[in-house]
Amino acid sequence: MKLIFLRIARNEMAEIKRYYNFQQKRLGDAFQREAQTAAQLILARPLSWQIEIEPTRRFILNRFPYKMVYLVQAEQVVIVAVMHQHRRPDYWVDHLPNP
Repeated sequence: MKLIFLRIARNEMAEIKRYYNFQQKRLGDAFQREAQTAAQLILARPLSWQIEIEPTRRFILNRFPYKMVYLVQAEQVVIVAVMHQHRRPDYWVDHLPNP
């Protein structure tokens, strides 16, 4: 199975990393490591996490108040959004690829 980040999700990760590195040295690097670990866990067991809005699922990060919203497709997992858990909850729905 292949892991794909939508461009917007990659941009969100970069923005979050910059924000945390501005707040505290290397905190953004810690965020990036946790997000990368999350992505690998999702790829290894894509159906293990809770459904967000059909057909997407979510993986909640441990240390940071963010979650990854993703789609499971035939041969790939698509990360649709990397988002704060309590801000603009459904903004990403328009970013879903067409079936």
